[in-house]
Amino acid sequence: MRRVIATSVQRVPKIGCTSVQSYSKHWPCLLPQHGPGMKHQRLIALVHWQQDVVDEFPGDFLRGLFHSDGCRVDNRVVRNEKEYHYSRYMFTNKSADIMRLCQESLDRLGVRWRMCSSVQLSVARREAVAELDRWVGPKA
Repeated sequence: MRRVIATSVQRVPKIGCTSVQSYSKHWPCLLPQHGPGMKHQRLIALVHWQQDVVDEFPGDFLRGLFHSDGCRVDNRVVRNEKEYHYSRYMFTNKSADIMRLCQESLDRLGVRWRMCSSVQLSVARREAVAELDRWVGPKA
């Protein structure tokens, strides 16, 4: 942020972290998918350099997605009067474009997923959850 908008970056110390903030009317130039209206009603398309970053760092991209619009839960299922528990990641977003970006990044890491609905994705297989645990980690 400092390289792009040098004068408007502020660090705010907090307990256990540092919040980095930047305010500028030039952010839309850098992030053209940002704009007025609801994001699920407009095109969300990465420009070339953004796609290169997502392609190179899919795990980091997924961490951001799951920390903002996802969760990791202990799923409980009862079958034949026996209760089973397993960990599961859920990601929910109304934007078909953002959902596609999530799916592509999961595919890039070899993480199996399935759609629960048109706006909700699930990662439930043990090996897939373990792989996401490597990248996503607990929310801060």
